[in-house]
Amino acid sequence: MKVKDPSGQTWRVTRRWVPWRRRLKGVLPNMPTGVGSLGDNPISLVIGIIFLIIAIPFILLAIVAALELLLLFLVIPFALLARALFGQHWTVEARRGFHIWYDEPAGDWQASGIRIHALADQIRHGDTPPQTVGDGPG
Repeated sequence: MKVKDPSGQTWRVTRRWVPWRRRLKGVLPNMPTGVGSLGDNPISLVIGIIFLIIAIPFILLAIVAALELLLLFLVIPFALLARALFGQHWTVEARRGFHIWYDEPAGDWQASGIRIHALADQIRHGDTPPQTVGDGPG
């Protein structure tokens, strides 16, 4: 659910669908782009090798992000099935913009839905929840 506080800041209050928070969210837009066309002389080869050495950490980070996304797609059906069958509790999170600001365990599906609406109304009326996650966006 998307709400705005009295100062105009957008908040998103939702359930967390997997038992963990994504760590590499937003990494791919920060990846460096290519250097264009390199020539076929020795200087271009040296520049290409230097670029490759600089790009290796970004490539590894992109691979880890892709593997995390693949794991997410593989786990979601089983996590949802486990939540439905065993009554696993849901976590409600409030994100200020896109940064997680607050989270709390909220019980089953119905209780978490009630808590989402209550938290959204609380934010809408200017009573922001305490910051319980990360440093937030300043």
